[in-house]
Amino acid sequence: MKKNVYASLRFWMMLLVLISIAAIQNACAANPPLEGRWKGKLKVPGGELEIVFRLVSLTSGGYFAALDVPQQRIGNLMVQVAMQGDTVMFLAEDADSRFKGKLASDGHQLQGTWKQPGYTAPLILQYVPLLVSPKTARLTPPYREEEVTYSNTPANLKLGGTLTVPAGPGPFPAVVLMSDAGAHDRDGSLGDYHPLGSLADYLTRRGIAVLRFDDRGIGQSGGKPASSTTTELVTDVQAGISFLKSRPDIQATHIGVIGHGEGGNVALLTAAQSQEASFVVTLAAHGVSGSDLVYQQQVTMLHSLGMYNEQVQTSVRNEQELLSIVRHTPDDERARSIIVSVLQKQDGSIDEIAALARAAQLTTPQYRAFLSFDPLAQLPAVKCPVLLLNGTADHYTTADTNINALSKGLKTNPNVTAYKLPKVNHLFQSDPDDWPVVNGQRKETFSPEAKEIIREWIMKQVQ
Repeated sequence: MKKNVYASLRFWMMLLVLISIAAIQNACAANPPLEGRWKGKLKVPGGELEIVFRLVSLTSGGYFAALDVPQQRIGNLMVQVAMQGDTVMFLAEDADSRFKGKLASDGHQLQGTWKQPGYTAPLILQYVPLLVSPKTARLTPPYREEEVTYSNTPANLKLGGTLTVPAGPGPFPAVVLMSDAGAHDRDGSLGDYHPLGSLADYLTRRGIAVLRFDDRGIGQSGGKPASSTTTELVTDVQAGISFLKSRPDIQATHIGVIGHGEGGNVALLTAAQSQEASFVVTLAAHGVSGSDLVYQQQVTMLHSLGMYNEQVQTSVRNEQELLSIVRHTPDDERARSIIVSVLQKQDGSIDEIAALARAAQLTTPQYRAFLSFDPLAQLPAVKCPVLLLNGTADHYTTADTNINALSKGLKTNPNVTAYKLPKVNHLFQSDPDDWPVVNGQRKETFSPEAKEIIREWIMKQVQ
């Protein structure tokens, strides 16, 4: 009898958890749109920091969101968004931080509280829309530019993108660009910064054709946004390579892959699983397992945000406890229930909505796959030339740890080159002091040094 009562209670508890999670996921579609940038000044000991949340609407009704702290050279931290009525929460697990605020009636201000271990402060975020320059305002580039669509047959979806081809008869060497984790358009747009679009323009002007495409579920591409694992995304790259091989203006024997962040690991997997990629360039790919990367990221982020060692150790210990639950509890419903309970014990001030949102994120198939992913396992099968690039200001994928690990994994490959670029961050932005001034303001730019290293190295491989 007691067992039946317990099983019944457990069933209803899990049902309530799932209903709450569904409510969180659907809330974004039922509330005012938040797409854009939310900026505010966070008072910290000794001064203040500009905090920027970037939100992009997804076809699913939710958001892809990221956190930037420009003064600390932190960018593109993944953020969970939860809404209930006019209450909005941003959860940045890598920084062990969260913001909870009330949305003003005009939809242009969030007034609330920022919380991280050992520190709580009021924070007001102001809305800044994402500005997209109309294509008609662009100068005509000195190369051909085509809107293209092609099929990923194994995944049964269409991918839409842009192919840029140098002026002249060709055929030309080519690359497929693969974006970082998350949901990105073909330019890798992050507000007014378009790293993949910038890199494509640079390479195409200098004799290399470039195919860049919208991530699954974004823009002109089918599928569900940000719902595929690293290994599943290999077929997107393979589809791009096959499309390029069908073009008479492309050199079929000189088609490579350039991947940013997770995209770099996808590029390496593509080369390991077939001989279709002629060369690979990784931009801040990770060389340690997902669970180890989470640990590294958290330590680096928390120190950069000014936390003391004891606070960092407490946060890391709490995070590792949650990840251990995920790893050792394969049943999603049970894992979520345990995580919610542990989160409330770790932090008595966390509300149920935030706890449920966090539990839901930690138990997605994608996150489970990320934690167990071993980026070194298939590297011995990579036979093509490889260029590894990282920035020394990268707080997300630290240069020394990850480049050294990847280099070791590729030790049987005789053609591997690695660079650590000084003062370059995870988004491959150079030092802000070096950014060009446009209309009186410094403009975010892809590291010129990185672009030239990539171009020069590719041309050496294809000549």
